[in-house]
Amino acid sequence: MAWREDPDRVEARFPAGVCDCGVSLAEVAAVGVARSHQSHDLTLARVGVTQHDLYRVVCGCGRRHVAARPEGVSGAPVSYGPELRALATYFLVRQHLPVERAREAIPELCGVEVSAGWLHSLLALGADAVAAPVAEIEQRIAAEKVAGFDETPLKVGPKGEKRYVLSASTLLFTLFMLGGRDKASFRVFLLGRMLGVVVHDRYALYDCDEFTGFLHQLCVAHLLRDLQDMVETYPEALWPVQLQQALRGLVHQANLARAAGLTEVPAALRDPLIAEYRGAVRVGLRDVPAAEKGTKQPAGRCLLACLRDRQDDVLRFVFDLDVWPTNNQSERDLRPFKTQQKISGRLTSEAVTACRLQIASYLSTARKHGVSALHALRLAFRGTPWMPPAAAPT
Repeated sequence: MAWREDPDRVEARFPAGVCDCGVSLAEVAAVGVARSHQSHDLTLARVGVTQHDLYRVVCGCGRRHVAARPEGVSGAPVSYGPELRALATYFLVRQHLPVERAREAIPELCGVEVSAGWLHSLLALGADAVAAPVAEIEQRIAAEKVAGFDETPLKVGPKGEKRYVLSASTLLFTLFMLGGRDKASFRVFLLGRMLGVVVHDRYALYDCDEFTGFLHQLCVAHLLRDLQDMVETYPEALWPVQLQQALRGLVHQANLARAAGLTEVPAALRDPLIAEYRGAVRVGLRDVPAAEKGTKQPAGRCLLACLRDRQDDVLRFVFDLDVWPTNNQSERDLRPFKTQQKISGRLTSEAVTACRLQIASYLSTARKHGVSALHALRLAFRGTPWMPPAAAPT
């Protein structure tokens, strides 16, 4: 730990007791500090009450004026302030505490009792407070050259029903939406406006004729997992292993080229690996022939056809190093919602869950810009939410 040159408090400690000669040490003059120790510890937080007296003044013309209520202070006579609202929302959204656990934690940490209803209300209030930055986040992702899209099921609403959390991610921005795994939800969720490269997991709706404005990069991590299934399905075959080796080799070369400041993988390094990729696909298609029309295709045939017919979408990252080879960023951004489901189980309200996702979009983006989630919430509840920095001119 670092030594602080400006500690918050200095306590002087003097020897106690009696010297062997019989003199009380309290009577002995100090000759200097022998050594110092610094202890980093918490100062217990306790809620303080601030009364805001809004004075009225009367102008000489007879008009009366009343002072404005401070930003972040509710219009009610008595309310909780922005700091406590930020902390409670941080517990609920960022740390995934169930409402009852948050209601237990706040009195122990802050010395004030809060109700479950008040905690629930914070999600709608927080969503309203971050509406402007989230709208900006949506615009910025739509204008990005590369964005990863993903979706994950979430138990929301009546028992037996589920919805999906849709995510769009870049290295600096994150956007979440509650919807379905259907065309209407995908249309609302940016796909109809994307013009760059969308990294995805080959779910069929990404290839819908309606969404033609963007290019595709098929997630290599998903392809490698599917090829591992083929390794186990066809243990005597070499083509699944060769395809894995070729794809991993291309990803490795792309990482090295990017670190070297290049814009694409040099031909001398990529061409042998691409040749290995193509050769393995040809062998696989020969070993796994197509079934007759109307019958189910054998395991791996659809995967091999995709690797053959969509080679450009599989290998786009090799020729443009701005493109991600995998969609791992999107999956990392979505993972907290699986944690939430494990902790809290089913979320009962779709409307409240949508508010939770809006706040999560704001917090994830702020953290990607180096802003702490709790500070970003403080700003939002004070009425001055954190905003993404202006885009650099192109």
